[in-house]
Amino acid sequence: MRLILAKSILTLALFSPFITEVLAAPTVSVSASSASSLASSEVISPYVVLKTAGTKLFSRISANQQAISKFPHLMRDIVEEELMPSIDYRYASYRILGKHLKKISKEQRADFVEAMRHYLVRTYSIALSNYKNQQVIFESDKPTKGKRIIGIKTQIIEQGAPTINIVFQMRQNKKTKQWKAFDITVEGISLLSTKQAELNKKIAKQGIDHVTLELAALAK
Repeated sequence: MRLILAKSILTLALFSPFITEVLAAPTVSVSASSASSLASSEVISPYVVLKTAGTKLFSRISANQQAISKFPHLMRDIVEEELMPSIDYRYASYRILGKHLKKISKEQRADFVEAMRHYLVRTYSIALSNYKNQQVIFESDKPTKGKRIIGIKTQIIEQGAPTINIVFQMRQNKKTKQWKAFDITVEGISLLSTKQAELNKKIAKQGIDHVTLELAALAK
């Protein structure tokens, strides 16, 4: 039950900037140029990437509340444009496929990645439509020391509910040097690993094409 609650609160509060603090440090300052583009040649800290994506996402949701209430599908556009550029859905998809990755064709792999992407967009859109103003406390910015995968500690705080400890797993792309999120660990449980276990069983029994179609259907 606690894990289900954690997933729900985590998704709803994902990247919230409204009452955000940073663990053991002052708030990270994000320049206008950094906030406007995460795809520049400059290497931006994963801590800044995480916070910047949230600021842009929720600022836009806040500014379009009335429009979203009338046209709920607008939330998908916002998620597509503001959140997904900071999610490494391709790497996450490959991790989910695991041992099946090398057993399927290039086309099947691409179809699965695309289906997973749309599935994530739908999932985030539904959750963000019910957003509550939880408090999110991010870990302070620090050097990555050459690491390409790091975990950023975060706390989700909601009045009258237990504090939830989570870790955003961030990965730096070798070519672009961009940092993106690919997994979230909630109270020590990896959501990526949980999804991997679930889908690997289905792939083994029903095949990759069936699972891809199932994900695509859920994303509609």
